[in-house]
Amino acid sequence: MLSISHRGKKMPSSPIRKLVPYAEAAKKKGITVYHLNIGQPDIETPKPILDAVRNSTFKILEYSHSAGNLSYRQKLVGYYKKAGFSVTEDEIIVTAGGSEAIQFGFMACLDPYDEVIIPEPLYANYEGFAVEVGVNVVPITSQLDKGFALPPIEDFEKHITPKTKAILICNPNNPTGYLYSKEEMELLKKLAVKHNLYLFSDEAYREFCYEGEHFSAMHLTGADDNIILIDTVSKKYSACGARIGTLVTKNKALLATIMKFAQARLSPPGFGQILGEAAVDLPDNYFDTTKAEYKLRRDTIVKRLNAMPGVTCPTPGGAFYVMAKLPIDDSDKFCQWLLEDFSYNDQTVMLAPATGFYGTLGLGLKEVRLAYVLNVDAINKAMDCLEKALDKYPGRMI
Repeated sequence: MLSISHRGKKMPSSPIRKLVPYAEAAKKKGITVYHLNIGQPDIETPKPILDAVRNSTFKILEYSHSAGNLSYRQKLVGYYKKAGFSVTEDEIIVTAGGSEAIQFGFMACLDPYDEVIIPEPLYANYEGFAVEVGVNVVPITSQLDKGFALPPIEDFEKHITPKTKAILICNPNNPTGYLYSKEEMELLKKLAVKHNLYLFSDEAYREFCYEGEHFSAMHLTGADDNIILIDTVSKKYSACGARIGTLVTKNKALLATIMKFAQARLSPPGFGQILGEAAVDLPDNYFDTTKAEYKLRRDTIVKRLNAMPGVTCPTPGGAFYVMAKLPIDDSDKFCQWLLEDFSYNDQTVMLAPATGFYGTLGLGLKEVRLAYVLNVDAINKAMDCLEKALDKYPGRMI
């Protein structure tokens, strides 16, 4: 009998997408489903960057340089200069989304069975990337009642072994929305230097910080060889389908190694690079309106959640997600029940169970992640559904 690989069996299902069949079945019954389960913004992709793709006049869609088009990388140098740090075009590798950047980084920095430390709750696909390249994720738990702040450095120290090769953070964080401070980033840098570790910083949501300034890993000094920046156009420009990201580091040996992986996949997407290059040319105030809209949505959803009996939701500092603790027995069962057995005025809400964002078995049973990517009216209707659902759910915990 044919068998599936051990890697394939170990590969986790997406906690964000695994309930899609139940949502599709609900829609077939005429129920409106408010999708707060996935970070797909409803904000329109800027017209100028779509027009750049539509108005392309080349006659052959050729391979680009494996590191990405030089013109795009040169424009990214200016973009990062505005963000407050200096890099050259040779320190940037364009990738097929931030996902490929993380995969390349893992493959270049870690060997099979090596370990990467990640604060949890964590972006679920980090676990998948680790399985794909054969490395192990070591989760360090952050606490909801502390707003998901960086766990004490002592917790990291306790889990460092000879197999530990890297630390990975997402700042602002997905799924918690927590915004790491300069002081927390400095602590991580000192830890990485002390133990000779790579420090990956996934900064997909850099532009969406609502209290305080974003402090990039690239702002850290004295650790150039340790730091790897992961970036993407997906969230900031509402262009998730472009599949364009970047990996940035000043570590020349690492860049040369990653380049070999980049060459093996030939080149990043051509149309996506055209879109990404046009995005850099958007006016400096482009993010002002988008950021204000997300802040309004954040404030709305946090207020509604915390007004519900038994619900606790910290106010996140960035990104467009919240993690909430609900008075329920099992978040997986609850999120499925919302789609299979519940509706209010022929409407329901789709959430992501938090169990999929924890690497530690048993955590997240009473928590869900909500993406505030819908307009305020839709968010309020979704919260009406959730409030009614919590009253009716058979597994409600008093």
